[in-house]
Amino acid sequence: MALVGVTASGKSRLAAQLAGRRPQAELVSIDSMAVYRHMDIGTAKPTPAERRRFRYHLIDLVDPEEEFTVRQFQKAAARAMNGIEGRCCRALLVGGTGLYLRVVVDGLDLPGRWPEVAAELERQADEEGGVPALHRRLEVLDPTAAARTTSTNRRRVVRALEVTIGSGRPFSSFGPGLGVYRPTAISMVGIPFDPPAVDAAIERRFRALLGAGLLEEVRRLAARPGGLSRTARQALGYRELLDHLEQGKALEVAVDEAIARTRAFARRQWAWFRRDPRIVWMDPSGDLLEQLIGRWDDVGAGSTTAASAAVLEGAGRSDTAVGDLA
Repeated sequence: MALVGVTASGKSRLAAQLAGRRPQAELVSIDSMAVYRHMDIGTAKPTPAERRRFRYHLIDLVDPEEEFTVRQFQKAAARAMNGIEGRCCRALLVGGTGLYLRVVVDGLDLPGRWPEVAAELERQADEEGGVPALHRRLEVLDPTAAARTTSTNRRRVVRALEVTIGSGRPFSSFGPGLGVYRPTAISMVGIPFDPPAVDAAIERRFRALLGAGLLEEVRRLAARPGGLSRTARQALGYRELLDHLEQGKALEVAVDEAIARTRAFARRQWAWFRRDPRIVWMDPSGDLLEQLIGRWDDVGAGSTTAASAAVLEGAGRSDTAVGDLA
């Protein structure tokens, strides 16, 4: 089963409460930044005490200077799900990274990587004309993929061209895309988005993270020999505090920007999740834990085996598919 919701909506706390009531539950993190070691405070990872009490997966997989791909995550999730099944336990997926959830839930077969092609495209994106020029090139090579993104979305434009050029076929020809919601063996339950409550929670949490030593954590990470990877540097709060430490931005300005970006991110998460008709949204006026436990009990123990089969199938395919994945 999967528990989804926007950042600061209380997913992790609710998942831990369920695990406390249902000992066969093992918690599988669906968070693209919790995979990095040493990025502990800002990603709100479970505490050492929580990790001793409950079994967590897909946390602390790589060092922060390493790049970590969606396909790597999918393979790691397949191993975790297989292990959970082997112990006759059940997985509760919990997190807010929508794409990571989809590759697990739908067993998506992902496009390959062509690092040399991507590096050259990144170099061209920095030249005069930049990303708009690359987008015009994409319009020629793959009009469908070009129509699915904007001329300013560097990441998606570069990725679409990388796959098109590297594979020799249009990016849009790989799979049905993320707009298709197929039947899945994994039941999904969601916490509805309450904008005022989440906005307030985001600010409270970020200031509490600062009080817990987030700035010092970012300073230590920046001082590591390898620094932080391009992906890790974009983590919410980390990017803004790096601007403070490396560019001299005023701390309070960096804090305000981090809070604002996190609030904007929550709205993008909600837009992503609410499009998925398979998610059952809990009643915010009722007891969320009791609703989650009720759903958990209704789904039954047979769900983990079916879910493991789906993600294992997706992780074992060749590096092709899903034209929307950038």
